[in-house]
Amino acid sequence: MQMITIPIIFEDKSLLIIDKPAGVTVNRAETTKNETTIQDWTENHLNIKFKDDGRKFGDKDWKPEDDFYKRGGIVHRLDKETSGILVIAKTPQAFVDLQKQFRDRTVKKTYTALAHGVIKPEKGEISVPVGRLPWNRNRFGIIPGGRESKTLYDVLSYYQRSDIKDKLSLVALYPQSGRTHQIRVHLKYIYHPIFADFLYAGRKTARSDRKMLQRFFLQATKISFLHPDTQKSITYEVPLAKELDAFLQTLEEIPH
Repeated sequence: MQMITIPIIFEDKSLLIIDKPAGVTVNRAETTKNETTIQDWTENHLNIKFKDDGRKFGDKDWKPEDDFYKRGGIVHRLDKETSGILVIAKTPQAFVDLQKQFRDRTVKKTYTALAHGVIKPEKGEISVPVGRLPWNRNRFGIIPGGRESKTLYDVLSYYQRSDIKDKLSLVALYPQSGRTHQIRVHLKYIYHPIFADFLYAGRKTARSDRKMLQRFFLQATKISFLHPDTQKSITYEVPLAKELDAFLQTLEEIPH
């Protein structure tokens, strides 16, 4: 299996913060047998030996530390096409501490997205129940009985380009919950899907978008949490991926 090069933002004895490239799957699964995942990379980089003894969450002999080995120290997830900050624990103790912070929603995350249309108001909140669609298990949507989810947002800039049929909004998003595809579903819900999102922007729109950008425009740009050893607040931030910034440079910024 070919190993991949992953930019490291920060590393100490307990933490590893990376800038995940788009196009790389985070966790190993049945569907990733022919690709190298972030989990493969972390197990190699940190010399973590994967072990699956059959125990799982809920079993009486299951311990929180067990997931450290099963997940290669990876504390949370990013979609395959989403680039940006990913937090990895280097020890079982740090893993348990960080996962608790995510569960308790004390971790502050910022994403940057380019969405179709002019988002108004420029500052707002999206709060709706999100769940997996019964008729398409690969997609999520707003459904009765879904899990509560909330995203705050701030519009940063508006853009236009002559060969794109509508205007675009560059927006910072602050998820207050961690549902799968949450930001993508929330922006679709307010009729402003992410540029080039093949699942949620609509087939025709996504096909047109991908002639200009080969991935959807979403990046995890900033994160703040407590260091698992010192319990002091730390923050990490990354610039937009080169391909996202390059595409943004082709657009004309327009007044708010």
